[in-house]
Amino acid sequence: MRDLVRARQALLDDRKRAQQRLTAVLLRHGRVWRAGSAWTLAHHQWIAAQCFGEPALATAVAHYRAALDAREGELAAAEAELAPWARAAPLAGAVARLGCYRGIAELTGLTLAAEVVDWRRFGSARAFMGFTGLVPSEYSSGDRTRRGPITKAGSEPVRTALIEAAWAYRHRPAIGAGLRRRQAGAAPGTLARSWAAQRRLYAKYRAMTARGKPAGVAVTAMARELAGFTWAEMTS
Repeated sequence: MRDLVRARQALLDDRKRAQQRLTAVLLRHGRVWRAGSAWTLAHHQWIAAQCFGEPALATAVAHYRAALDAREGELAAAEAELAPWARAAPLAGAVARLGCYRGIAELTGLTLAAEVVDWRRFGSARAFMGFTGLVPSEYSSGDRTRRGPITKAGSEPVRTALIEAAWAYRHRPAIGAGLRRRQAGAAPGTLARSWAAQRRLYAKYRAMTARGKPAGVAVTAMARELAGFTWAEMTS
């Protein structure tokens, strides 16, 4: 299961590279998307509507689009194959509990469950944070200690999954339809921890961005705290 999860991550990386290549060729010829988020339906329609007078250029763009379509098809197939495993033994229980947290839908929960497996092998939330590579690096010289970027020394799939999930906590705490569905039948303690995570991480994001920290830096810090909440959930 871990290998299948990692295969999906590899396909995500391939799709990202295909998107970057297509974006690059469009930018080189002055085609800039300015109408909102990238890779939405509207963005795809805009790309499809681009016309080029030079046949060679039109053919090149067509190849880049075809490569992206292929990567998206491969990714959709992998995710369809993964989905049943999220509801089957031995990982279904862990996926259901993790899914009670905002930003951790089925495939993200499956990634975390398959990569970590035994959460109790970490004696504390801090130990698990170290495993994710989300803790700041430290540089010591004499009596001085300086903190640097995160170590990235742990599990890359877990770190990536937590950072992607943490972006959802930029928004005001709320229980949307999808989260409510995932939380149906969950234990009261799980629901309480999930709500506490929303409140704490949202407050952290607001405080850090108010001090001028970039959104990405704030989200990384939120992901570190989300790691602590997931560890507490799976070891309670």
